[in-house]
Amino acid sequence: MSDTERNVHWERMLPAEYRAAVAALPVVFLPLGTVEWHGEHNALGLDSLKAHALCVEAARRAGGGVVHPPVYGGMGGLDKPATVVLEGELAWENYLLRPLLEQMCYEFHRQGFRAIVIVTGHYGHNQQIVVREVGARMTERLQIPVLGTPEYWLAHDEGYLGDHAGIGETSLLWHLHPDLVEIERIREDPEYGATPDIERGSSPELGRRYAECIISRLATIARAMPGWDDAKREAFSRAEHALVRAQVKAWRTVGPWAAWGELIQQGLTRYGEFLASEQFDEIERMASRLAPTREQAKQ
Repeated sequence: MSDTERNVHWERMLPAEYRAAVAALPVVFLPLGTVEWHGEHNALGLDSLKAHALCVEAARRAGGGVVHPPVYGGMGGLDKPATVVLEGELAWENYLLRPLLEQMCYEFHRQGFRAIVIVTGHYGHNQQIVVREVGARMTERLQIPVLGTPEYWLAHDEGYLGDHAGIGETSLLWHLHPDLVEIERIREDPEYGATPDIERGSSPELGRRYAECIISRLATIARAMPGWDDAKREAFSRAEHALVRAQVKAWRTVGPWAAWGELIQQGLTRYGEFLASEQFDEIERMASRLAPTREQAKQ
């Protein structure tokens, strides 16, 4: 069986397959998403579907590891039909997602995994903060590397800055699950079809470009993580904590999306490159530029 056909789905593995996959690479991938309206043109499970598909391909390319079934349900969601909102987008308190993810990390550690990769395809601002915060915190608690990130952060430098049912998400799903996008239906959508931009700009080819970048970097970091020594793991943890601090400070002092706005305005698009090449000091420096100044906070 080739790597492109190898079974990496935890729930579909026979015990012998599971043992072989973990022996080859003791890494578990955990894809996250939700069920949410993504326009008339996309499947409602887009977030989890893309995160899971990207993790599957990354595990295959990495040559080992297993992919946990996708977890549906997170923080926030549009006030639209067929959308399940478990916790509010602007809620500082978090009673469901954070403890669930932390307990899953404890379980993965108990199973013997030496690294955990959490990929969220749903990225309201609080969801992004919680997922990265869990990764940084559990890295320290478990003394194994735990990455928690939205998939689009790995392809910033390819022009994918994150959207909701826009050109980026639509293109990714179109490439990963071509039967789950009916682009012509966007013309029936008074919001997403208000202009022809999404229909004209989206394509499976663009989705393939974004997916290739994300998968390649996920596979690279997954192969490396189990072999990190204490110094490398601690450098990674500092970098991820720095991003969390910048995002939280910006939310509290300016607004929910302030840090992400700085990413775009300052052209800080190299997180995926820095992560895959283990340049964690560069991620820290990037994070230091995201935190708002006192002058910005007063505006």
